[in-house]
Amino acid sequence: MIFILLILSVVAGVFLGKYFGQKEKFSKNLLILSAGFLITICLNEVFPQVYTSDIGNLGIFVIGGVLLQMILEALTKGFEHGHFHHHGESNILPMALMVGLFIHAFIEGIPLANETDPFSPYLLGILFHNLPISFILGAFLFNRTNSKVSYPSILIVALFALASPFGMLLGNYFNPAWQPYFLAIVGGIFLHISSVIIFESNKNHNIDWSKIGLVILGVSLALMMHLFHDHSHVGHHH
Repeated sequence: MIFILLILSVVAGVFLGKYFGQKEKFSKNLLILSAGFLITICLNEVFPQVYTSDIGNLGIFVIGGVLLQMILEALTKGFEHGHFHHHGESNILPMALMVGLFIHAFIEGIPLANETDPFSPYLLGILFHNLPISFILGAFLFNRTNSKVSYPSILIVALFALASPFGMLLGNYFNPAWQPYFLAIVGGIFLHISSVIIFESNKNHNIDWSKIGLVILGVSLALMMHLFHDHSHVGHHH
């Protein structure tokens, strides 16, 4: 079930990107909404699990996650927060970008090992986060005048869609005691991505009320998930 949800979130995003990719405001709003959701999941779900584990110095791994995301962004050129530029008219993504996106999604999937709850806030955070990235991917690959639906494009989408499920599969082979380390790294990645999207300076540093509204909406959605989710089993896979 979780596998299917992970793949569907990418397919849905790509589909939206194919048909609505010209609407740059739509993709920007989707990103801002997901950033509000993501930072709330990070602070309410991921970090409490990290810091209530019996392992000390996990903050180092959170910082490691932030630094890792900075390195990945050198490959992806900020694709995760909507910074994509049409390089010529070839509809093949640069290899570095693909590698960066795959690693990013793969690492996010590892803490899902042994997760059985389809309403897990961490899982919902990833699904919500997948949508805007896949939207941009779909817009990039399928939404240009002369771009045909080519096998390389489909392969790229398939690779990205399967990256988190692969991570989840591999996570089953790791020692469950390592879970807090992976969660800490992903927490750092989430924190970096969401804060960059939220705090990117507005034009002339004016207050952008629509942006603030979208962040609040994303935060509210995540808080509702947090409040209504049964946390009695949290930590069952530590």
